[in-house]
Amino acid sequence: MDLQTSDKALFDVVDARASLAGSNRMEILLFSLGTGEVFGINVFKVREVSASPFITRAPNMPVGVEGLISLRGNVIPVISLAKVLGLAQPGDELGGSMMVTEYSKRTLGFLVESVDRIIRVDWDKVRAPDNVSSQVHNYITAITELPDGKLVSILDVETVLATTFGDAVVGNIAPLGGGHEVNVFFVDDSGVARRKIAEVLDKLGVKHKHAVNGLEAWTRLQGIASHAQQCGRDVGEEIDLILVDAEMPEMDGYVLTRNIKADPRFEGVPVVMHSSLSSEANRAMGKRVGVDAYVAKFDADVLADTLRPLLLRGR
Repeated sequence: MDLQTSDKALFDVVDARASLAGSNRMEILLFSLGTGEVFGINVFKVREVSASPFITRAPNMPVGVEGLISLRGNVIPVISLAKVLGLAQPGDELGGSMMVTEYSKRTLGFLVESVDRIIRVDWDKVRAPDNVSSQVHNYITAITELPDGKLVSILDVETVLATTFGDAVVGNIAPLGGGHEVNVFFVDDSGVARRKIAEVLDKLGVKHKHAVNGLEAWTRLQGIASHAQQCGRDVGEEIDLILVDAEMPEMDGYVLTRNIKADPRFEGVPVVMHSSLSSEANRAMGKRVGVDAYVAKFDADVLADTLRPLLLRGR
């Protein structure tokens, strides 16, 4: 079966799968980088898959960027994942297949050795990457297991892009008036994302706490709510806003949001979803579970401008 034709049929129905997020399930596209390990990427990040195209080399490209291609009138960079992850040398010719990804409204080509298939997994079967080899550990956001016992390392696209193109720059952000009295709780499984979110919140001058996955966030939020209740205080006196990622091990951001919105103790506490999944389908899913705002990663100014009125609400 022709790879490009068969995968086009699969990706034509990606938007129809948005309801998976609300059931704490995701679909992962499996691929290989020529090392025998199995890697995965969330299907929602992938627009199409094709055989590796002709790539126009360009000077002064970052390590791992093979060059540029023209895709339906748009020029996009093409990245060798094996080279970025340190699994291949600069002169190696790798990449029999290309995944075209859309990440935070940015289109990129990822060269891989081969693409396998799409699998469906429960987020509670996805865990932190404790058993991933140290060589690629920093580029893996989570792992899951196939029925045959083989591990799948799920790619942290944020770290790949930060390594290749540099961190997103957080410019001048005006501090929030009375920010020292404001408390934000945020959760994200990417270390790069957590660092940039904290930088935005620090420039706003607000206090913040964080968790590294959805289940940890929900456990900590329940603890904060119980403690507030015991002290005769509203949760809103402890937390002014909750910022959640969409994709997270053990519990995704959609289920976390639904849990928060279903708990009367959190009434009046706004929830903002901050996600690299920026399609209209994902925004609609966020609205369905009750998020108060949906922000695509990572634009520091847009994030700050979205948080500011919500943090000032009622003050």
